[in-house]
Amino acid sequence: QIWRPITATFFFPVGPGTGFLYLVNLYFLYQYSSRLETGAFDGKPADYMFMLLFNWICIVITGLAMDMQLLMIPLIMSVLYVWAQLNRDMIVSFWFGTRFKACYLPWVILGFNYIIGGSVINELIGNLVGHLYFFLMFKYPMDLGGRNFLSTPQFLYRWLPNRRGGVSGFGVPPASMRRAAEDQQGGGRHNWGQGFRLGDQ
Repeated sequence: QIWRPITATFFFPVGPGTGFLYLVNLYFLYQYSSRLETGAFDGKPADYMFMLLFNWICIVITGLAMDMQLLMIPLIMSVLYVWAQLNRDMIVSFWFGTRFKACYLPWVILGFNYIIGGSVINELIGNLVGHLYFFLMFKYPMDLGGRNFLSTPQFLYRWLPNRRGGVSGFGVPPASMRRAAEDQQGGGRHNWGQGFRLGDQ
């Protein structure tokens, strides 16, 4: 039944004990998926689709190995984890007015879902898959100077071409890489002289 990995991603058993958890996860999916689409992946639908496909494939493989029947929560948490790491210093608000840095949000949600649901396996797998994508796509090649193991396939760019114009991209490189680039380019600045106003001799 080759459709099982797809249906397991979209199906969630809604009942008296799971209805609130389902609504909370739908909110997280909409909120942080839309923030990624209009933020780091703005104008780059192919890159965003590749992130979803990579996370989904990793979750399906993990689900097969661990005999998991529902994959929606891990996928949602993986998307939320990527957003949290790309905006790690942003201050976010959670229940009862608590405020903290975004990098802690996936783990706070993990604890919250444990309180209302009693299990953290799905959330933990989602966080680990999100961390794998973030590490291979951003952390290792940009911060640690390693090779880029992940890249969006060209067929996705053909199907979902980048939007030209506007502000888009993954932001600026880390400060350490910017300093190294400036050192190689002599600081990246040129002395154009003092100048004078038109009409002055």
